[in-house]
Amino acid sequence: MRDMDHRLLSALRECGADPHVAGAARALSWTGEHGALWLAAGLAGAAADPERRGAWLRGTVLTAAAHLASMGVKLVVRRARPGRVEPLVRTAGRHSFPSSHATSAAAAVVAYGALHPAGAHLVPPIAAAMCVSRLVVGVHYPTDVVAGAVLGAVTAKLGAPWMRRALTGGTAHA
Repeated sequence: MRDMDHRLLSALRECGADPHVAGAARALSWTGEHGALWLAAGLAGAAADPERRGAWLRGTVLTAAAHLASMGVKLVVRRARPGRVEPLVRTAGRHSFPSSHATSAAAAVVAYGALHPAGAHLVPPIAAAMCVSRLVVGVHYPTDVVAGAVLGAVTAKLGAPWMRRALTGGTAHA
Protein backbone atom coordinates (compact mmCIF):
# COMPACT_ATOMS: atom_id res chain seq x y z
CA MET A 1 0.00 0.00 0.00
CA ARG A 2 2.80 2.39 0.89
CA ASP A 3 4.51 1.84 -2.46
CA MET A 4 1.26 2.51 -4.30
CA ASP A 5 0.79 5.68 -2.22
CA HIS A 6 4.23 6.92 -3.31
CA ARG A 7 3.71 5.99 -6.98
CA LEU A 8 0.33 7.72 -7.21
CA LEU A 9 1.66 10.81 -5.47
CA SER A 10 4.65 10.98 -7.83
CA ALA A 11 2.46 10.55 -10.92
CA LEU A 12 0.03 13.27 -9.86
CA ARG A 13 2.80 15.58 -8.69
CA GLU A 14 4.28 15.33 -12.21
CA CYS A 15 1.07 16.92 -13.52
CA GLY A 16 2.19 20.03 -11.64
CA ALA A 17 5.00 20.46 -14.18
CA ASP A 18 2.39 22.04 -16.44
CA PRO A 19 2.18 25.70 -15.35
CA HIS A 20 -1.60 25.84 -15.88
CA VAL A 21 -2.19 22.76 -13.77
CA ALA A 22 0.22 24.00 -11.11
CA GLY A 23 -1.50 27.38 -10.98
CA ALA A 24 -4.95 25.83 -10.62
CA ALA A 25 -3.70 23.41 -7.95
CA ARG A 26 -2.05 26.23 -6.01
CA ALA A 27 -5.24 28.32 -6.18
CA LEU A 28 -7.36 25.43 -4.92
CA SER A 29 -4.89 24.75 -2.14
CA TRP A 30 -4.87 28.39 -1.11
CA THR A 31 -8.66 28.78 -1.12
CA GLY A 32 -9.09 25.55 0.80
CA GLU A 33 -6.69 26.49 3.59
CA HIS A 34 -8.46 26.08 6.94
CA GLY A 35 -11.67 25.27 5.04
CA ALA A 36 -11.97 28.91 3.94
CA LEU A 37 -13.71 28.27 0.61
CA TRP A 38 -16.27 25.97 2.19
CA LEU A 39 -16.95 28.18 5.18
CA ALA A 40 -17.41 31.17 2.87
CA ALA A 41 -19.75 29.12 0.67
CA GLY A 42 -21.88 28.18 3.68
CA LEU A 43 -22.09 31.75 4.87
CA ALA A 44 -22.96 32.91 1.35
CA GLY A 45 -25.68 30.27 1.20
CA ALA A 46 -27.05 31.51 4.54
CA ALA A 47 -27.08 35.10 3.27
CA ALA A 48 -28.67 34.24 -0.08
CA ASP A 49 -31.26 31.75 1.17
CA PRO A 50 -33.15 33.24 4.14
CA GLU A 51 -35.69 30.40 4.20
CA ARG A 52 -32.93 27.87 4.91
CA ARG A 53 -30.52 30.20 6.71
CA GLY A 54 -30.43 28.09 9.87
CA ALA A 55 -29.66 24.93 7.94
CA TRP A 56 -26.91 26.68 5.96
CA LEU A 57 -25.36 27.93 9.18
CA ARG A 58 -25.53 24.47 10.70
CA GLY A 59 -23.96 23.02 7.56
CA THR A 60 -21.19 25.57 7.91
CA VAL A 61 -20.69 24.52 11.53
CA LEU A 62 -20.53 20.86 10.46
CA THR A 63 -17.93 21.70 7.83
CA ALA A 64 -15.85 23.58 10.42
CA ALA A 65 -16.27 20.72 12.90
CA ALA A 66 -15.04 18.22 10.32
CA HIS A 67 -12.01 20.40 9.65
CA LEU A 68 -11.26 20.63 13.38
CA ALA A 69 -11.64 16.86 13.71
CA SER A 70 -9.03 16.36 10.97
CA MET A 71 -6.64 18.65 12.81
CA GLY A 72 -7.14 16.57 15.96
CA VAL A 73 -6.44 13.34 14.08
CA LYS A 74 -3.27 14.89 12.64
CA LEU A 75 -2.02 15.58 16.16
CA VAL A 76 -2.58 11.96 17.14
CA VAL A 77 -1.28 10.26 13.97
CA ARG A 78 1.59 12.70 13.26
CA ARG A 79 2.36 11.35 9.78
CA ALA A 80 5.04 13.45 8.10
CA ARG A 81 4.29 15.11 4.78
CA PRO A 82 5.75 13.50 1.65
CA GLY A 83 9.48 13.97 1.37
CA ARG A 84 10.19 12.39 -2.01
CA VAL A 85 8.64 15.20 -4.07
CA GLU A 86 9.19 18.94 -4.14
CA PRO A 87 6.00 20.65 -2.91
CA LEU A 88 4.52 23.50 -4.94
CA VAL A 89 3.00 25.22 -1.89
CA ARG A 90 3.81 25.87 1.73
CA THR A 91 1.66 24.17 4.30
CA ALA A 92 0.20 25.41 7.56
CA GLY A 93 1.47 22.34 9.42
CA ARG A 94 3.93 19.47 9.32
CA HIS A 95 1.46 16.62 9.50
CA SER A 96 -0.12 14.95 6.54
CA PHE A 97 -2.77 12.46 7.72
CA PRO A 98 -5.60 13.12 7.09
CA SER A 99 -5.86 15.89 4.53
CA SER A 100 -7.83 18.71 6.15
CA HIS A 101 -8.58 20.14 2.70
CA ALA A 102 -10.22 16.85 1.72
CA THR A 103 -12.04 16.67 5.04
CA SER A 104 -13.68 20.08 4.75
CA ALA A 105 -14.38 19.56 1.03
CA ALA A 106 -16.20 16.26 1.62
CA ALA A 107 -18.12 17.72 4.56
CA ALA A 108 -19.26 20.58 2.30
CA VAL A 109 -20.39 18.12 -0.38
CA VAL A 110 -22.60 16.30 2.11
CA ALA A 111 -23.88 19.36 3.97
CA TYR A 112 -24.40 21.88 1.16
CA GLY A 113 -25.43 19.31 -1.41
CA ALA A 114 -28.46 18.52 0.75
CA LEU A 115 -29.54 22.15 0.87
CA HIS A 116 -29.74 23.30 -2.72
CA PRO A 117 -29.73 21.66 -6.17
CA ALA A 118 -26.89 23.93 -7.27
CA GLY A 119 -24.88 22.74 -4.27
CA ALA A 120 -25.49 19.14 -5.24
CA HIS A 121 -24.14 19.82 -8.75
CA LEU A 122 -21.44 22.45 -8.22
CA VAL A 123 -19.80 21.46 -4.94
CA PRO A 124 -18.75 17.85 -5.76
CA PRO A 125 -16.54 18.64 -8.78
CA ILE A 126 -14.88 21.57 -6.99
CA ALA A 127 -14.34 19.41 -3.91
CA ALA A 128 -12.88 16.60 -6.03
CA ALA A 129 -10.53 19.05 -7.77
CA MET A 130 -9.44 20.37 -4.38
CA CYS A 131 -8.68 16.86 -3.18
CA VAL A 132 -6.61 16.08 -6.28
CA SER A 133 -4.84 19.44 -5.98
CA ARG A 134 -3.27 18.30 -2.70
CA LEU A 135 -1.55 15.50 -4.61
CA VAL A 136 -0.56 17.71 -7.53
CA VAL A 137 1.09 20.22 -5.19
CA GLY A 138 2.85 17.30 -3.47
CA VAL A 139 1.80 17.82 0.14
CA HIS A 140 -0.31 14.70 0.76
CA TYR A 141 -0.28 11.02 0.01
CA PRO A 142 -3.40 9.59 -1.67
CA THR A 143 -4.32 7.76 1.54
CA ASP A 144 -4.28 11.12 3.39
CA VAL A 145 -6.81 12.50 0.92
CA VAL A 146 -9.04 9.42 1.01
CA ALA A 147 -9.00 9.35 4.83
CA GLY A 148 -9.79 13.07 4.96
CA ALA A 149 -12.69 12.71 2.54
CA VAL A 150 -14.12 9.82 4.56
CA LEU A 151 -13.75 11.75 7.82
CA GLY A 152 -15.46 14.82 6.36
CA ALA A 153 -18.33 12.89 4.81
CA VAL A 154 -18.94 10.88 7.98
CA THR A 155 -18.81 13.97 10.19
CA ALA A 156 -21.34 15.82 8.03
CA LYS A 157 -23.54 12.75 7.70
CA LEU A 158 -23.61 12.30 11.48
CA GLY A 159 -24.61 15.96 11.86
CA ALA A 160 -27.22 15.85 9.09
CA PRO A 161 -30.19 15.26 11.45
CA TRP A 162 -29.20 18.39 13.41
CA MET A 163 -28.99 20.34 10.16
CA ARG A 164 -32.36 19.01 8.94
CA ARG A 165 -34.04 20.12 12.17
CA ALA A 166 -33.34 23.70 11.13
CA LEU A 167 -35.29 23.04 7.91
CA THR A 168 -38.27 21.59 9.72
CA GLY A 169 -38.40 24.19 12.48
CA GLY A 170 -37.01 21.83 15.11
CA THR A 171 -35.06 22.98 18.12
CA ALA A 172 -31.40 23.90 18.05
CA HIS A 173 -30.44 21.07 20.42
CA ALA A 174 -27.75 18.81 19.05
